[in-house]
Amino acid sequence: MKILIAEDDHHIRQGMTILLEQEGYEIIEAQNGKLALELYIQQQPDFIILDIMMPELDGYAVCREIRKINEDIPILFLSAKDEEIDRVVGLELGADDFMSKPFGIHELRARIKAIAKRYLKSQQLNKPIDECFVFGDLTIYPIELCAKRNGNVIELSLREIKILECLYKNKNQVVTRDMLFDYVWGYNYSPNSRTLDQHISKLRKQIEIDPLAPVLIKTIHGVGYRH
Repeated sequence: MKILIAEDDHHIRQGMTILLEQEGYEIIEAQNGKLALELYIQQQPDFIILDIMMPELDGYAVCREIRKINEDIPILFLSAKDEEIDRVVGLELGADDFMSKPFGIHELRARIKAIAKRYLKSQQLNKPIDECFVFGDLTIYPIELCAKRNGNVIELSLREIKILECLYKNKNQVVTRDMLFDYVWGYNYSPNSRTLDQHISKLRKQIEIDPLAPVLIKTIHGVGYRH
């Protein structure tokens, strides 16, 4: 999923970018409202994070113009002010959610995941796709961004879902590190050598009964992984 972040504060924008890329999202950055509108038209993101107070065009103006083109794309407003009028104006313009600065990483992640779930559900309504697949003793629900085992729900990120999907599609075969990087991160990604290992380690802690003795995702030393 591609997210456009329009935020004039470099540190806030960079922090959100790092966080969301780790969650598996593709990020487009804009430091002002005019550029945000241009990038929206050029790159057609799947949803948008808009700061209200920006140079060139403010978030309200950007939202208004985008809504003329697309009434459905999810929009999350950010504001340094926590006043009711800001929320009212934003929601009346068609925003899906509103966050006041400063905000916590966990809150941002939760709100982004909620928006992602709504987006994925709406996108899949008319598409004949498999809604879930079985991965060992787990059932994976891509649209819900989760897995279930014996009625217990395990929340997963988009990137974690894609790792499981790649291994599932190549069941009983060795999936090389390059194959995983291409499938999960994309052909143009230049990975750090530890990136994949860190994601697999985190994923094992979530889905394996014993992460130290994994049975769902097995390491093939020097090559990759196998399910």
